[in-house]
Amino acid sequence: MIDTPAIIQAVTEIIIAVGDDPAREGLAETPRRVAEMYQELFSGLRTDPREELKVGYELGYHEMVIMKSVPFYSMCEHHLLPFFGTVDIGYIPNAEGRVVGISKLARVVECVSRRPQVQERMATEIADAINDALKPYGVAVVIEAEHLCMVMRGIKKPGATVITSALRGIFHRQAASRAEFFSLIKGR
Repeated sequence: MIDTPAIIQAVTEIIIAVGDDPAREGLAETPRRVAEMYQELFSGLRTDPREELKVGYELGYHEMVIMKSVPFYSMCEHHLLPFFGTVDIGYIPNAEGRVVGISKLARVVECVSRRPQVQERMATEIADAINDALKPYGVAVVIEAEHLCMVMRGIKKPGATVITSALRGIFHRQAASRAEFFSLIKGR
């Protein structure tokens, strides 16, 4: 659980520090609302995405499984501003053909995205969770996101996206598997 009173106090102090009145009608409940929002936005700090992948099926399936365009919202750890976009995930089941329900992959994205972080770490943590839990022949994760820290401040470049990837196993070692994955996700 988050420390709600500490967040309320900190947000109150921030409002004062920027020169506004935390008792003003529009701001009076803002510290409490921010604390409630942080409870939700940072819930991934208290979850293990591998737990979402415990239930699977030994189907004997040995072809690539891909889930495309999983939407997410996360928070940049450098500015505590949102970044958002989509995640594409692919894996090739192991010798037993172990697969998970498709919603489980989206749940992994949800768990990992609800943390303060950088996009590069997010890609790595999603790939590692799937790799550790399913022990597949390979995992590929691609994240494309827009960062509000680049839109609202600093360089101010709306529409610019960042693409990161994390490749494990066969996707890292074999160009043909990697190329097949990338060609399938590009067919959005």
